[in-house]
Amino acid sequence: MIFPEVKIYQPSVHTDFRGDLLTLWNRDTFEPKLDFKHNKISTSRQHVLRGMHGDNKSWKLTSCLYGEMYFVVIDTRPESENYLKWDSIILDDRSKKLILTPPQFAIGFLVLSEHALLNYMWAYEGEYADVNEQFTIKWNDPKVNIAWPIENPLLSLRDKNVKLL
Repeated sequence: MIFPEVKIYQPSVHTDFRGDLLTLWNRDTFEPKLDFKHNKISTSRQHVLRGMHGDNKSWKLTSCLYGEMYFVVIDTRPESENYLKWDSIILDDRSKKLILTPPQFAIGFLVLSEHALLNYMWAYEGEYADVNEQFTIKWNDPKVNIAWPIENPLLSLRDKNVKLL
């Protein structure tokens, strides 16, 4: 990841003949120390693109529990030297990587496998920043110019109808 503020973690995994046991987050051993308040699971089918969404106060820890996805992060801080730059990583259930994104970064993903399951945990002060407090960047905005691996993803109305920057 080109953004030093975005962290990639490799979780602790115990594997034996029964399968895997993962520790996705341990407040005592992971940095920064965050108080996760909210956990969401997103299930999606192949070619679904969710994002690019963010807000100004939430940290998000994301992991792909099942399947494979093309995960994208955009720096939306106007004062940053990386403003509107993006980076991507493949998240899948084999590598088990976790991505921690700070406030003012937009995230989104495109499902590459037949189905995928994304877990994301939210840490924030105050109340949860619901859709009306979030921002959305159009997935194919030419000012950002993300290199998505497909041209016609399946989109929500929110993602389809957002205006260009």
